[in-house]
Amino acid sequence: MAAQKINEGLEHLAKAEKYLKTGFLKWKPDYDSAASEYGKAAVAFKNAKQFEQAKDACLREAVAHENNRALFHAAKAYEQAGMMLKEMQKLPEAVQLIEKASMMYLENGTPDTAAMALERAGKLIENVDPEKAVQLYQQTANVFENEERLRQAVELLGKASRLLVRGRRFDEAALSIQKEKNIYKEIENYPTCYKKTIAQVLVHLHRNDYVAAERCVRESYSIPGFNGSEDCAALEQLLEGYDQQDQDQVSEVCNSPLFKYMDNDYAKLGLSLVVPGGGIKKKSPATPQAKPDGAASTAAEEEEDEYSGGLC
Repeated sequence: MAAQKINEGLEHLAKAEKYLKTGFLKWKPDYDSAASEYGKAAVAFKNAKQFEQAKDACLREAVAHENNRALFHAAKAYEQAGMMLKEMQKLPEAVQLIEKASMMYLENGTPDTAAMALERAGKLIENVDPEKAVQLYQQTANVFENEERLRQAVELLGKASRLLVRGRRFDEAALSIQKEKNIYKEIENYPTCYKKTIAQVLVHLHRNDYVAAERCVRESYSIPGFNGSEDCAALEQLLEGYDQQDQDQVSEVCNSPLFKYMDNDYAKLGLSLVVPGGGIKKKSPATPQAKPDGAASTAAEEEEDEYSGGLC
């Protein structure tokens, strides 16, 4: 079966080459027909699991479409070549071709397809090169934002923010989360703004920047419904504990369901948050609480019993 498909692919390649030849009666290559044959060859090689040959056929198809000024089809072929490289586990090279395809989609005036290609590239490379994935997700978000598709844009920014947090690139993460928050505010998704404020505060505290964390909360008071929400109350309690170096109070807040059920990357930030000084308590000692009457009388009886036998 594989040998048959390989032979089929080779036949399509031979036909494509004939379409590209010129002669006395044929002055121009037939790029359209050649591209079609290269595409058929790529499918045959792919079915035979000959991914290197399939990739080469896709690249030839892309060039033929470019020569024919069919940018959309050329971009599709480059994207398919990238997917063949993915099958060969050559992920950086795959991403490079998919990026090229996305630029051609943009040039062709199909930004949605460009954005989807960039997002696919980000998913491919995320576990191998998170830094590159962040860049791709941010590019995708920009494309969606330019098209005023803010919900899709903010979703991709969220992916970038989480990867930045995972890589402990907190300065960049703080800026990315702020951009998310601005978009959620613009589309009037206020409850998600509250969650993004929690994420911001955790990131700033991991940057050891209490002032920036406090400013985030203060600025969020302008968001409808934030003041008086459980998010606001929890953040005020968190900042108080952090400022007073009370690790118990900070841990209590960060272990609450509000924090624990956030996106995993932010939940981990909360669980690993340590106050300055490693948790040395700075709070003034609590005043002894008055005991109930029953307890006081019991203590008095015990004291009386202790000396009831006299001093000797």
